[in-house]
Amino acid sequence: MSLSSQQWLDKIHALPLRKPVKIMNVCGGHERAITLSGLRTALPKLIELIPGPGCPVCICPEEDIYAAIQLAMQDKVILVAFGDMLRVPVNVAKHDIRSLEQAKAAGADIRPIASPLEALKIAAQNPTREVVFFAAGFETTTAPVAALLAQGVPENLFILLSGRLTYPAVAMLLDSEDAGFNALVAPGHVSAVMGSDEWKFVVEKHQIPAAVAGFTAESLLAATYSVLRQLLEEKYFLDNCYPQVVSGTGNHTAQQYLQETMQVVDAPWRGVGVIPQSGFQLRNTQQDARLHFTDYASVARKRAGEMPAGCDCAKVVLGKLYPNQCKLYGTACTPRSPVGPCMVSDEGACRIWWAGGLRNE
Repeated sequence: MSLSSQQWLDKIHALPLRKPVKIMNVCGGHERAITLSGLRTALPKLIELIPGPGCPVCICPEEDIYAAIQLAMQDKVILVAFGDMLRVPVNVAKHDIRSLEQAKAAGADIRPIASPLEALKIAAQNPTREVVFFAAGFETTTAPVAALLAQGVPENLFILLSGRLTYPAVAMLLDSEDAGFNALVAPGHVSAVMGSDEWKFVVEKHQIPAAVAGFTAESLLAATYSVLRQLLEEKYFLDNCYPQVVSGTGNHTAQQYLQETMQVVDAPWRGVGVIPQSGFQLRNTQQDARLHFTDYASVARKRAGEMPAGCDCAKVVLGKLYPNQCKLYGTACTPRSPVGPCMVSDEGACRIWWAGGLRNE
């Protein structure tokens, strides 16, 4: 019989914690569940829950977003993208178009979609038009793109891929001198695709407790209890607190599609820099929008990839700063008028904290 949230809280409060513990989560869904359910205020004060690199929209390179805008405006393609991507701003002059949403308002044919199958449908319905699918996301959303490619796409459909892997960012933090956390709650959906075993390096290489969690308060509290108990007992292992969905080896079919259609390469993360072996690149160059549209590589379309002036989204993504510690949070930067990408996506920590009513530091 599974325990209720209150029972897990009672068990956590009963633990003999003597010093502060920092637990990082790397999933926007986890951060949303933690914040909107008020878990931070329910836990003992010694426990600090840190939102980490769990938002693919937030780390999508500025140059990719800018290129998507230019493809829609200059090359007159039909550009489709997941809805969150439309509002992410880039650094341009004040009166220039700074988002796909603004490009759409200016007349570009930009269409939000919720599934790769919608991109396929739009391409089939418009056989005389070039359609570009701007596909940004972590493994969970990149796997369906891989499945789409593996099953074949029409000649007029091209992919502007900005897919990223989750674990390399965590590996980078742990390899640094100041990781900033003592335990890890690993992502549920990513682990469902790639397998929980992918996170064994956290325990085996870095001697840090880790637990995979689902998206209910009960699962998150079970994972929190697990890593806290591991710390107290100094016996570290990878715990799977989401066994209904996650296995050690993950979804073999999804992994096969990823391997068949994509290769792993070094890739830039917005505001963070290049993280080794953290990005997906298409194997089939005929479908690659970067290669098909020759002016994609034009110097005029290159961007610095940095955050806007005063924006601390990169520090928030890496768990170095809480959202409401950014000077722009809630003043210049709000969901209605976002400055940085973390205030745009439903998986961005700033947007989540704002939705949860967290305003000032």
